[in-house]
Amino acid sequence: MTILITGGAGYIGSHTARLLTELGRDVVVLDTLERGYRDALNDIDLVVGDIADQRTVGKVCRKYRVESVIHFAAYKAVGESMTEPLRYYQNNVAASISLVESLLENEVTRIVFSSSAAVYGTPDTAPVNEDAPVRPESVYAQTKADVERFLGASDAAGLTSVCLRYFNAAGAHESGDMGEDWSATENLVPVVMKVLFGAQTSLEVFGDDYPTADGSCVRDYVHVSDLADAHVKALDYLASGGKSLICNVGTGQGTSVKQLMAMTESVTGRALPHHITGRRAGDPAAVFADPTLMRAVLGWRATRDLREIISSAYRWHERHPDGYDR
Repeated sequence: MTILITGGAGYIGSHTARLLTELGRDVVVLDTLERGYRDALNDIDLVVGDIADQRTVGKVCRKYRVESVIHFAAYKAVGESMTEPLRYYQNNVAASISLVESLLENEVTRIVFSSSAAVYGTPDTAPVNEDAPVRPESVYAQTKADVERFLGASDAAGLTSVCLRYFNAAGAHESGDMGEDWSATENLVPVVMKVLFGAQTSLEVFGDDYPTADGSCVRDYVHVSDLADAHVKALDYLASGGKSLICNVGTGQGTSVKQLMAMTESVTGRALPHHITGRRAGDPAAVFADPTLMRAVLGWRATRDLREIISSAYRWHERHPDGYDR
């Protein structure tokens, strides 16, 4: 029996696919390669196709005897979602509904969904637990919240799900041959690496007057390999008969922008050019996870710290200055 990974040629999906194969699990990836990379998968089986194509999904389920799914396939750029809302709803929400229809038609009844802590918007307090109000502040975040609700409603159709609300995924595979392509992301760690390797002249720090210890924003950075392990734990939980669940995935530790910069300089021995600009609209002062539920129910906790996040990302970008071969 096989695990289908939609969007598995992307950053988190490819790390999860690699981990599952290392654990001896059978995996097949379905990806359009619009924003994913074949080179990230090595010899893992890949079907190039769209989750909205029910005929293709059905064929994959039957050919590979799919028993469960990890669903990563989505657009994730916040700014782009605000200017292209129809595209985001079509790809993230409508296509997810189509995928679930295909899965149920083929008697696949377990799914792990790649959600986001962005569904909380600007939380009232930190750390944030799963009881915090869901208040999306972007089209992207709203699509994640909508799919969560849809999956919850699909319990009535026999589908069980785990929705994983990621905080800030970062870092790269320990081998140095898999990582986050900086051409396709606005996340802080790859942008820091852009500056170190000369692809960008200076790091723009959005505000240093927040009510935090050093005035810069605080976030929860979780290593991508730990995040991949969270998906394995979620799959095993569903396979053991677990009920549908929504969990935060984070370290529970807040790190400021300035702390991340200092760690980068410590790890790499290189100065990080930067400049302070005004606050960015919609950026809360501090957002980090309360991972209690994830630990208690799924038995997961982060094992890699900020130093390993930075060192692994540096190793990846040093070896792949242009990302994956195009």
